[in-house]
Amino acid sequence: MKAPLSLRREHEELHADLARAGQVPGRIGDAARAVARIMHPHFLREDEYAMPPLSLLARLAKGPVTADMAAVLPLVARLKEELPLMIEEHRAIMGAVRELAVAAETEADDKYIRFAAELMVHAQMEEEVLYPAAILVGEYVKHNLPQPMRV
Repeated sequence: MKAPLSLRREHEELHADLARAGQVPGRIGDAARAVARIMHPHFLREDEYAMPPLSLLARLAKGPVTADMAAVLPLVARLKEELPLMIEEHRAIMGAVRELAVAAETEADDKYIRFAAELMVHAQMEEEVLYPAAILVGEYVKHNLPQPMRV
């Protein structure tokens, strides 16, 4: 089970933009590299267990829960367990992104000012929409699995 392609592509684009920012000389590059160091392990965790449950949304919207969907349950259990860590990591990432924004503002670099804002909105969207949706997918699957499959 993998994250939906749209989410994977968004993460790939953020990684690529961050890598480019990290190559900028001076404060912007330094700040971008700091963001990348914090963000990389976080993205790996998201790709492993936070985003894959969302791949079931379209199927669930069209039809019933099937036995193969039970594979999502351990992922959602881990997300629920590690959600405080994920939120704490967002706080650390946002602190580093604020440093990137300050560096970009100091350099009057609109491109990286916008990029820092984009990273902040991305983290907010994950907390407000994606993580709760992934948890709801798991809960829905758990409560609607065919009887012998219920855990």
